[in-house]
Amino acid sequence: MNAISLVLILSGVMLNACAQLLLKASTNAIGHFDFQLANLLPIGWRFATQPFFVGGMACYVLSLVIWVMGLSRVPVSIAYPMLSIGYVVNAVIAHFWLGESVTLTRAMGIGFILLGVWLVARS
Repeated sequence: MNAISLVLILSGVMLNACAQLLLKASTNAIGHFDFQLANLLPIGWRFATQPFFVGGMACYVLSLVIWVMGLSRVPVSIAYPMLSIGYVVNAVIAHFWLGESVTLTRAMGIGFILLGVWLVARS
């Protein structure tokens, strides 16, 4: 994998991770809601006007474009496992930004993910 391919794949991964974090921040701002027909317009409007949600959707769109560019250069069997890096990024940022806990078991799982990504990248 050359440098441009790696940058494209990692940029797609990071944008996808940012999208997840921003969407979670938007649900934290809006609060719990039930999926009911009566909620469709009021909750839909709250999401559509929530800055974190809009930012998350923008990150998703951009990540898709960049990801497809990366896939055009890298075999999917190499690129797809790189998405696992997003788990690591999300866990760390969610801990510091959203106050989510990272238990020892979760940290060990993240370590295994990193080991797996490293092994796949070396293949």
